[in-house]
Amino acid sequence: MSQEDLFGNVVSKDALSPTAALQQYQSLKELFEATKDCQKCKLGKTRKNYVFGEGTEQAKLVVVGEAPGADEDETGRPFVGRSGELLNKILSSVKFERSDVYICNIVKSRPPQNRNPEPDEIEACLPYLLRQIELIRPKMILALGKVAANTLLENNLSMTAMRGKVHRWKSIDVVATYHPAALLRNPNWKKLCWEDVQMMRRHYDEKYGGG
Repeated sequence: MSQEDLFGNVVSKDALSPTAALQQYQSLKELFEATKDCQKCKLGKTRKNYVFGEGTEQAKLVVVGEAPGADEDETGRPFVGRSGELLNKILSSVKFERSDVYICNIVKSRPPQNRNPEPDEIEACLPYLLRQIELIRPKMILALGKVAANTLLENNLSMTAMRGKVHRWKSIDVVATYHPAALLRNPNWKKLCWEDVQMMRRHYDEKYGGG
């Protein structure tokens, strides 16, 4: 029996949709259990913990970063440590609490020395993220950093070119801004990030009625 996924693909056991093989998993818990031991890319051999994501399955906002760092690899949780504290402040500043959103990454395992994930690593892990988004069905996505935004929006644009506007990806509105780790290294970007999340909140309230 076939059906349409979130992205308008007709999905059956023979479908070519990136998430076709994952349609059998009907909750985030099921998807986590099925993928937590993944060894599809070389990062599986070097990670300490698989960082699937956390938050509510009813989230209206999904936050997507690029990859776990050292703190995340130690704990198995996304966005902890200094980057996580800053993300919590950014969300709270526009009336989103961490418990109200879902937070995850493009890849689920830490790249060595926190390098950017490589194309084959992204390709191996991306179906898991897409299935997470299908299951959650958020109104908006906040893409943190160039890697996350480039991957979701399927482009190679600079952050300068992507930020400051609302993009339409599949059936979801996407706002791109700087990763909290980049803000810690470049405090002068914080004002730009503040402008981006304020814009996101205004768009969310106007289009979806807040809440």
